[in-house]
Amino acid sequence: MTATAVVTGASSGIGAATARGLAAEGYDVVLVARRADRIEALAEELTAQGRSARAFALDVTDRAAVDAFAEALPSCAVLVNNAGGAIGVDPIATGDPDDWRRMYEVNVLGVLNMTQALLPKLIASGDGTVLVVTSTAGHVVYEGGAGYVAAKHGAHTLAATLRLELCGEPVRVVEIAPGMVKTEEFSLNRLRGDAEAAEAVYAGVPDPLTAEDVADTVVWAVTRPPHVNIDLMVVRPRAQAAQHKVHRVRPEER
Repeated sequence: MTATAVVTGASSGIGAATARGLAAEGYDVVLVARRADRIEALAEELTAQGRSARAFALDVTDRAAVDAFAEALPSCAVLVNNAGGAIGVDPIATGDPDDWRRMYEVNVLGVLNMTQALLPKLIASGDGTVLVVTSTAGHVVYEGGAGYVAAKHGAHTLAATLRLELCGEPVRVVEIAPGMVKTEEFSLNRLRGDAEAAEAVYAGVPDPLTAEDVADTVVWAVTRPPHVNIDLMVVRPRAQAAQHKVHRVRPEER
């Protein structure tokens, strides 16, 4: 029987690229996201290529809907918790608690909801993988990012604790922590639709990571032999040595 892989946040960016990668590896991919039109279009694209894919519109912060989704799913061998995101760059002194709450709900509680709901099926598969896409923000703090940093630290802690708690069960727990990734929506959403400000985030950076770069690491980790667990992988572009150390080419040098 073909193994089923659930990918959240599959409507764009890293999630969509991961879905394509896992489908190419022969998984029956279940595309999960709120935007039904996007995941349905991706499912059609993959099936037209002879891959196995289906779309399921779902908000991972809606626990009742998540439980219903998990109950209807016959089996699950891989769960890629990719849904997440950042809102705003405000300092703690003026940050909006509603922004913090929304980030915590999707980045942490969304992972909790999906993992709890699918864990029995992941264990029953005999070779399950829970993968959490976090961020380097889950390991290093920076100014103007406290709400997102706190949420990603929460996701990192969830993954690390789950790995301890599942020791002895046939389930691997993997964390992929990307650094600077240029996707079509991450910075645009974070900066509340300001396209110019979103583009400035990557100005002068030679080759920031792409969604496909991160998806490659996700697929590689998932497809290791069952006894191999990639506990944590930090992946950055060469131009980013650390959170605050980014090489940018000056305009006159471009």
